[in-house]
Amino acid sequence: MSVGGAIRALRQQRFAEAEALLAAHLQTHPDDAEALRLFAAAAAEEGAAGRAEQSLRRAIRVAPRFALAHADLASLLCRENRTEEALSLLDEAIAADPAAVWPLSLKAGILTMERRVGETLSLHEQAVSRAPGQHILWMNYGHALQAVGQIEKAAMAYRRSVGLDATNGAAWWGLANLRVGRFTAADIALLDQGALRASNPSDQSQIHFTLGRALAEERAFERSFRHYQRANALRAAIAPYDGSALPRLLERLRASFGTRPFNWRREQSCDRATPIFIVGMPRSGSTLVEQILASHPMVEGIGELFELGRIAEDVGGRDEAGAWVERAAALGPDMLAGLGRRYLELTGRYRRSARPFFTDKMPANWQLASLIALILPDARIIDVRRHPVACCFSNFTTYFNRAARVPTDLRGWGAYYRDYVRAMDMVESWVPGLVYRLQYERLIDDPEGEVRRLIDYLGLPFDPACLRFHETVRTIDTPSAQQVRRPLNRDGLDRWRHYEPWLGPLISDLDGHGGV
Repeated sequence: MSVGGAIRALRQQRFAEAEALLAAHLQTHPDDAEALRLFAAAAAEEGAAGRAEQSLRRAIRVAPRFALAHADLASLLCRENRTEEALSLLDEAIAADPAAVWPLSLKAGILTMERRVGETLSLHEQAVSRAPGQHILWMNYGHALQAVGQIEKAAMAYRRSVGLDATNGAAWWGLANLRVGRFTAADIALLDQGALRASNPSDQSQIHFTLGRALAEERAFERSFRHYQRANALRAAIAPYDGSALPRLLERLRASFGTRPFNWRREQSCDRATPIFIVGMPRSGSTLVEQILASHPMVEGIGELFELGRIAEDVGGRDEAGAWVERAAALGPDMLAGLGRRYLELTGRYRRSARPFFTDKMPANWQLASLIALILPDARIIDVRRHPVACCFSNFTTYFNRAARVPTDLRGWGAYYRDYVRAMDMVESWVPGLVYRLQYERLIDDPEGEVRRLIDYLGLPFDPACLRFHETVRTIDTPSAQQVRRPLNRDGLDRWRHYEPWLGPLISDLDGHGGV
């Protein structure tokens, strides 16, 4: 059968069938580099990393400049915790073709995933010098500069990108998140044109989010709101959200853990670094809390990590999301402790210091708080809360990539908030004292008092550097990056009130959930 049949099998997740079809094809076409790459993809999905690696290395020998094969092999090596091998592979490609851009971009991508953004700047500089007319390269350079705090240079890079292609929504949205001055009338005109000309729904969505912010600066709040609505509608088409998934998860949690005692967990102890999980709604102030903690000499701030979610997926297998709940509940202490050690091993690759505490700021880990309680007995959990309407509206005005499983309408965000509160209330009732709740507005009003209470919860000595968090130099890769590089202020606390005429259903849905 043709390679086309194997491709169809891959798309339908019939991996064993795809692997067999490709193996037959390669019997007669052993140097078909694309078939070798596809065979590796099928083998990797079947858990045969060795076969996948062998096939990809052969594809690269056959076609040394085959960028996709290099990308797939580098990705496979990183998943196997062999990052330095992946980087060496790309160094060889860079040396073999000094004019090529793709190995520079691939290496920069790996370093970014490894939380080593500072090391990518020279790679991005080489890439844009080799291909100055490529708008994607300028955008990537802007992302890296933004993450390390070089704001003026980031703005320049983003503007070079949109100057080359006004339909590049990601560059416009990156520029919007820098908050380095108002959008001009000429910018808004370019954005309007870009929204009409962009063929990619993701670009269209990000342009409309940017227009929402630009028009808010002009105090044209109704027009701004309509752009946010349009942006979310576009995102809904490319990243549909299942609003029934969280209620189902909460029912599974209640059924599995509602009567299970968690007190045995305190008998265990981790003899390595202690994770601090910062959880809650996106746009709740979690980046600020991490920046405050990362300013303490005993805490390393790492950012948003995916490792806990991957452990949950491993426990649940290929079954539906949430299958980890019943399976984790059935595991004994030794197995659970092993999962905790696995988490520490996986996250250890991102550590750059010997500080005894480190942060994991993945907001959606609130859905996995019970798993944290089971596998990491010494972990700390900080639940960051913000005024519910302010928080939900802020999320409504923020672009999330298609991998993020989040709502795309106001009432969906209201339901998401209520599910989050219910989940955290359950965990706190099961393991009293495990979770520290921090209210964002109180932190703004009484920074020293709230920071001292937070540090005390962690069992650490107070350090004045935590109050000078904006002076701490570190990589930050979230939409709030520039906000936490400034002293505390009340900017944005009541931004939602400008849109109150259109928020009636959300306000009603959140009545009784604090602050409304």
